[in-house]
Parts: sequence; structure tokens; C-alpha cells
Amino acid sequence: DVFEQLQHVGHKKIEFHISTEIPAVLQINSEKEEKNGKSVYLYATTEEINNTGFGRIFPAPSSNDKMETEEEDDEIPSEFISRKDLEKNRLSREEMEKYSVFKNYEPGDPNCRIYVKNLAKQVQEKDLKFIFGRYVDFQSEVERNMFDIRLMKEGRMKGQAFIGLPNEKAAAKALKEANGFVLFEKPMVVQFARSARPKQDANEGKRKK
Repeated sequence: DVFEQLQHVGHKKIEFHISTEIPAVLQINSEKEEKNGKSVYLYATTEEINNTGFGRIFPAPSSNDKMETEEEDDEIPSEFISRKDLEKNRLSREEMEKYSVFKNYEPGDPNCRIYVKNLAKQVQEKDLKFIFGRYVDFQSEVERNMFDIRLMKEGRMKGQAFIGLPNEKAAAKALKEANGFVLFEKPMVVQFARSARPKQDANEGKRKK
């Protein structure tokens, strides 16, 4: 069928090249590209003939990754921040180095509580819930009860918060994705809380007083 269609455009030339390999046919088609739109169709058919080679030019792993993140976002209720918005408003490592609050930054020892500092004075508990609530399964009563936000609004602890998450894995993910997130024009500094060892944690001691 392909060769019959080729005969309509320059009979002699095409017959002369019919017995040659596909590259020669492609060459003929490229020469005809300027003449009319028909050659575009012919070019497509030769591509179909040789689809074993052309089909592998563009591998799909990256699109699969996209699908995975989209699926993950679909599982997060809409009342919480999306992964896309988190990434969009988060500082890069290079940008973090410009801020003194990230100087000598250490994430701390992993546990299910995180400590957040450098919060703007406008920040309210609902803002923190909007960000960190995405790491909690609110359909689970256990996880719902473990989710706890303590935002300090007065005194020396002002601009800091302690957030309890369901487990260490959720806390680690929250730290990784939210550290450096710019909230009300101030980047959050997110670390693991040291509440497991209160005697060594001056901040926790002050909070309990």
C-alpha cells in the first residue's frame, strides 16, 4: 500500500528506488516534504514500518515518576498543601546558605516529633496544620490523636513550634519536604525535636515551665 501511494508523486523516481532499503525511502520523502502535505503522511508510514527502532527513542520512566507523585497528591486531602506548592516555595540548598538561621543546621536524631523555628509572627496553628497535616492519615483515629501542634506565641519561645506526627517516617518526610519552606516571607527551619531527652534540651525545659 505504501509503495502504491508513493507512485502518485513522481512515478519514475520512486520506482527506481523501490527495491532499496528504508533509509533511501526516507531520503526521498524528505526531498518531497516541500512539495505537498502528502509526503508527511508517507513519512509517517515509513516510520511505522520501522517502528521497532523509532519506538524506543523516548523512554518513559520520567513520566512514570510524575504519575506516582500525582497519585500520591491525589491521596492527600485538598485542605492540605500539595507537594507541588511545597516544592515551589521551598528554598534550595544554595539559597539556605545565605540565611544565618540555617548556619550549622543539623536535623537532629530522628523521632516522631519535629521542632520548627523562624516562624513569622502572623503564623497560626491552622497554617502549620495546612502544611504538616498532609503527613497524617485523618481517617485513622490513632494518627489523628498523635497529631499535635504547639505553637509558641509569647516570650522567648515566640516563633517556634513543636509538632507531633504519627511516626518517625512521617516526621522524617515532613522535615525533608518542609525545611526551608517560605511561610509569610520567612523560611521555616525544621529539625527533629529533642523531647526524648528533656534534661539535655533547654528549650523543652523552658516550655514546660
